[in-house]
Amino acid sequence: MKILIVGAGAVGSHLAKILSQEKHDITVIDVSDEQLARVSESLDVMTLEGGGSQISTLQRAGAAEADMLISVTSKDEVNLTSCFIADKLGTKKKIIRVNDPEFLVSDSPIQLKDFGVDLVIYPDGLAAQEIVRLIRRSAATDVLDFADGRIQLIGLRIDEGSILINRRLKNLIADHEELEFRAVAIHRGMRTIIPSGDDVFKKGDQVFVICVTEHVPEMLRLAGKDTATFEKIMILGGGNIGRHVAEALQAEVSVKLIESVKETSVRLADELPKTMVIQGEGKDIDLLATEGIQDMDAYVAVTRDEEDNIISCLMAKHLGVKKAIAHVEKLDYIPLANTIGIDALISKKLSAATAILKFVRRGEIVSVATLHGVEAEIIEMVAQKGSPVTKKPLRDLNFPDGAIVGCVIHNGSATIPVGSTRISPQDRVVVFCLPKAIKEVERFFS
Repeated sequence: MKILIVGAGAVGSHLAKILSQEKHDITVIDVSDEQLARVSESLDVMTLEGGGSQISTLQRAGAAEADMLISVTSKDEVNLTSCFIADKLGTKKKIIRVNDPEFLVSDSPIQLKDFGVDLVIYPDGLAAQEIVRLIRRSAATDVLDFADGRIQLIGLRIDEGSILINRRLKNLIADHEELEFRAVAIHRGMRTIIPSGDDVFKKGDQVFVICVTEHVPEMLRLAGKDTATFEKIMILGGGNIGRHVAEALQAEVSVKLIESVKETSVRLADELPKTMVIQGEGKDIDLLATEGIQDMDAYVAVTRDEEDNIISCLMAKHLGVKKAIAHVEKLDYIPLANTIGIDALISKKLSAATAILKFVRRGEIVSVATLHGVEAEIIEMVAQKGSPVTKKPLRDLNFPDGAIVGCVIHNGSATIPVGSTRISPQDRVVVFCLPKAIKEVERFFS
């Protein structure tokens, strides 16, 4: 496809990287020649300096012949205008990012469809949803739903004292035949491994497992993780992400939200009747101690200062908080979560990019997800009639290196596959794959 990406920031450059690897014809547009130089130095894409909301720029970029425009600058008005112009010029599909949740109100007098928008991405809301999932699945470092929630991929950290340390994967499977699961990746240091039966779990590993949702609690117990639900949560930062998280959880657990700006804290106290809103600085250790941070089950730091978020989460872990989650802007920080001891680093920019990729890849692909800090993707696909993946049992397929089938949904029933499993046309299949294998995996299902 010919795809125009307006905005060469973190979201735009990440999308350009992934989509160019998949051999799409990518043009990145930005007003900053410095940003464009960084993109062109590292990626095989076209770049064009100019305003994405200018007719002449989009004409030069070939919007009339483009299959898709993705506008992800930090300015809503630029994204809306570029979408409107591209629609008038003839671009087939348009995706925009918005930072103001008012654009999502269904009864607004101005609807995004009036601008020709096919998909709107609200990064703050996506990041909040991810945090809420992690809180609800308390023992996991990552939680992703597939097959309409019937299958989950969970991330588990192998901590000191875990019974999994030095266990060989094939022995673990043999000892627990009643448990339907498949280990699809091990993240060790800065490396992602697609495991075989002979791989051994090491202390500090981040292990990703696909299993039937009803078996998740048993999987967590096997890994030595506490499956008790959280009761007390503290949130630092009353911006959109913090507010959305509090709003989603306040009916289930006790929530304290700390916000530094007085006007914002007063407004939040009115909007969140079941949340205790406290005005104060997250850097104030005495305040956090007074408000009982040491008694919290989870601590979520989502201020605009990512360094403050990381430092306060490290402090929370030091004080015994079970789960600490920090929001960061720089995608480069995300692989550090496992190394420095924070349970999860969340990026709204990466969440936005993942949601956009799901839309771009519609067809045989049902959904796409990425894991924070892991150079891999989880793809849910539909096997087409006559496709190579339906021809032989899994063990005889010569499936691409760097990819593994995690789950097969046949006639509504989800199973964890073994070597003798055969995939039928119209089966939904969840595949974990490294970037180098994505195109080859897609060929197997086409």
